[in-house]
Amino acid sequence: MTLNSDNRRLLVIDDNPAIFEDIRKILQIPTPQKDFQSIRSELFGESVPIPLTMAFHIAYADQGQQGLAMVQEALQNGTPYAMAFVDMRMPPGWDGAETIEHIWQVDPDIQMVICTAYSDHDWEHLLKRLTQHDKLLILRKPFDPIEIRQLAVSLTERWNHHVQTKQQLNDIAALQEERAWEIQQTIQELEQEANRRDNPANLH
Repeated sequence: MTLNSDNRRLLVIDDNPAIFEDIRKILQIPTPQKDFQSIRSELFGESVPIPLTMAFHIAYADQGQQGLAMVQEALQNGTPYAMAFVDMRMPPGWDGAETIEHIWQVDPDIQMVICTAYSDHDWEHLLKRLTQHDKLLILRKPFDPIEIRQLAVSLTERWNHHVQTKQQLNDIAALQEERAWEIQQTIQELEQEANRRDNPANLH
């Protein structure tokens, strides 16, 4: 499977659709507004560069089971999610920890952010359950828009770097295996040639 080298696909798993809307609005590309600089550029023909903004594709699931199904479907389609924002409490289904456990079983590469408004969780126990600490962060609600932007940018970048590195290592391993096979074939051919020379009868 060839993966997108610039994957900006995010999944929000939260029983409150308003959280999804908040994250979607925070990460959407803003519409350029008429400001002093743009008016000046029109009047005087000056060029004003518009800063580029990353375009994120954001999907939503209201329960952990649905989120798992969406992750599985994305993998099957060759369009995996780079990261997910997962709510800690989502009654009546799985909580955030159980959701992440199930998702990591099918997609261990996805970056995870647990979102919670509560402080009564046993975080030490949680970290023992979710052992991929390099792919897990905790975000307190209510969150700051800047935090969401920073997490989206940094974690999708981390996913891309990780997957590209893994693909390069796989390519190197495949190349080494191919060369090892070629060397073995060459050795066998040389041995067969040596046997023919040592046994003239085999030449007839």
